[in-house]
Amino acid sequence: MTEWVAVGISGLALAVSAITAWLTLFRSGDLRMTQPTVVFFGPDSGRSDGERPRLKVFLRTLLYSTARRGQTVESMHVNLQRAESKQNFSIWVYGDDRLTRGSGLHVGSEGVACNHHFLLPEDGADFRLLPGQCTVRVFAKRVSDREPRQLMQLILSISESQARELEKDDAGIYFDWGPDQQAYHAHVEIRKPRPLPPGLLEAAS
Repeated sequence: MTEWVAVGISGLALAVSAITAWLTLFRSGDLRMTQPTVVFFGPDSGRSDGERPRLKVFLRTLLYSTARRGQTVESMHVNLQRAESKQNFSIWVYGDDRLTRGSGLHVGSEGVACNHHFLLPEDGADFRLLPGQCTVRVFAKRVSDREPRQLMQLILSISESQARELEKDDAGIYFDWGPDQQAYHAHVEIRKPRPLPPGLLEAAS
């Protein structure tokens, strides 16, 4: 009887070790992102003097891995849609105090929280902010993926009065997440956003 108990305990310990090894070493997990606390549509202010600022999309979120192994993000981009009009913002820049052109980011289970800027490519058509609903889709491509996968979809609304204010070159609209109401609250600010680091857009193009 004692021998059977010892064998059972050994088998249970082996099973626990195997499960732990699978969770920590072998399971690939998935890449996720939290609800962005803020989303911004506005001028990138990184254009040359005399050139009209182009629209950019900014958001702050936490990227995290559902496995201990972590995820390696190769690229990210945002797709902005209004009715039948769609536009990809494919130039990815991230960071807080220091901005870096996105060219690979390791995301562990503890997550990476930072600001993400998505800019229009040089050959991309400008996207006007008109009244109505805009759909924001955030995509990421891991090294192990064949194609980008959608991480999140947001539906944001712009009112008639906000759209009129956004006709000014230096106007942008912020969508702040309200956790109590589980909704975004929009407000327009007319100011010159902090420009991106010199030479960053040139390097991106």
